[in-house]
Amino acid sequence: MSRITSRPEPLRPNRYYHIYNRGINGESLFRQERNYFHFLKLWGQYAEPVAETYAYCLLNNHFHVLVRIKETETGPISEIGSVLNASRQLNNLFIAYAKAINRAYQRTGSLFESPFKRRLVGNPRTLAPLVAYIHHNPQKHGFVDDFRTWPYSSYHAVLSAQATRVQRAAVLGWFDGRAGFTEAHATFADEAALAPLIADDFA
Repeated sequence: MSRITSRPEPLRPNRYYHIYNRGINGESLFRQERNYFHFLKLWGQYAEPVAETYAYCLLNNHFHVLVRIKETETGPISEIGSVLNASRQLNNLFIAYAKAINRAYQRTGSLFESPFKRRLVGNPRTLAPLVAYIHHNPQKHGFVDDFRTWPYSSYHAVLSAQATRVQRAAVLGWFDGRAGFTEAHATFADEAALAPLIADDFA
């Protein structure tokens, strides 16, 4: 008897998700600085029409993003229609990025593990700790000694006054301002409390 693989829960409007994925077989997703910037450019093209971004961190072989799935500009529509749009847009993003990497580095085949991982954030109290967890990832995985020196996360975008795709005001509100944001990031997030949101995260 063949094994039936269950499909992941589709993305639904007005809900927050921790979205993450890694390179297939642990392969690098970002080989050069320009790759990080190209991924963010594609994120703006494919993901922003259907999702608001609250935090992100791009690492050599995986990434993390916290998003809220939007409704349409005209207001609520059938949930099925909105769900399929958001899920398809993210899949199209990953396909477009993989094609760009394949062309640039003369490789073939899949780049990301499929399907991408998504965890519904049902408790608003976990949003702030999850943001801190995402920003701490470069230090957690040993890419840098201090996560604040990692250039490919939204940490500095939240603290900056410059234009950003990140929902800065909302994020700072979760931490009661910039002082609370930096203070909360001074220690590692309690991963045990976040366990349902980071299940199957990458060692």
